[in-house]
Amino acid sequence: MTRVFITIDTEYSSGLYTGPGTVDRADNYARSIACITPEGPAGITHKLQLLAQYGQKAVFFVDPMPALVWGVAAIEDIVGPILEAGQDVQLHCHTEWLAIAGSANPLPSKATGHNLADFPFEEQCAILDYARATLIAAGAPAPVAFRAGNYGADDNTLRALAANGIDYDSSHCPALVGASACAISLGSEDRDPVGHMGVIEVPVGSIGTMGGGLRHAQITALTLGEMLGAIRHARDSDRDSFTLVSHSFELINRRKLAVNHIVRRRFGGLVKTLATMRGVTTGTYAHTPPVLRLTGASAQPLPASAMRTGRRLAEQLVSNTLYGAL
Repeated sequence: MTRVFITIDTEYSSGLYTGPGTVDRADNYARSIACITPEGPAGITHKLQLLAQYGQKAVFFVDPMPALVWGVAAIEDIVGPILEAGQDVQLHCHTEWLAIAGSANPLPSKATGHNLADFPFEEQCAILDYARATLIAAGAPAPVAFRAGNYGADDNTLRALAANGIDYDSSHCPALVGASACAISLGSEDRDPVGHMGVIEVPVGSIGTMGGGLRHAQITALTLGEMLGAIRHARDSDRDSFTLVSHSFELINRRKLAVNHIVRRRFGGLVKTLATMRGVTTGTYAHTPPVLRLTGASAQPLPASAMRTGRRLAEQLVSNTLYGAL
């Protein structure tokens, strides 16, 4: 069985932060976590209901850093519903909140940075120690897996994860090597779980593109057909796992509070189809983590298709025209 890891980066928005008050936090929660719209919620509650309806599992990478300004209760409100639904909570971290926190910054130096990779090893250890402890204080089990905000990790991040007892990282995105904030010393050819710097690195999935490149397997970046094709290709290539990325807010436009029906249909169609796809199951890091590839080269991604690419470009044009940016 090939395990599909539906990973959902679950985070308040530092870009929408307006102040430390309860009203400000509630508005950010409504836009970034619950995603309340006139058509109903389209955030984690909606996704949890779909997962339950079709008996599927997902991994929610939860960012606890907003507790620096809103307290642990802000994270409890996220962790509680996920655990109640029987889903997996793991660790996420956006260091942008350190600058917002001011004197509450847990680093002795009060240093700030956009990404974890902006900090030296010792400070990364301290940040991850705070994030891990805060996530546990919010009711989550001790995390075993991590993804950096903005994919902004480096090799020191992986060493710091190992020092904090976290065994898995999923910050490496082969399709975005050189085009994202990730500075982990792996390349676009590293597409399967691999031991690196004391942890198991679990790359984000990808498909081939016209011209020989790669496109990352994110709900907003691929059509439903491309995602399902990539999963079937992984299964038929005997790959142990395939990782998809989503966010808590990706089914709406956060500023307009409007549902993006194209992306919403993608997520719903994905969960529904996986429930009946032969040879495929959904996995969690808590119970069925990815397996390290011990021999052989990384499997080749789903080859590029002019027809699939054309459909995606047309769909993305309609999505951007009707619904705008997240």
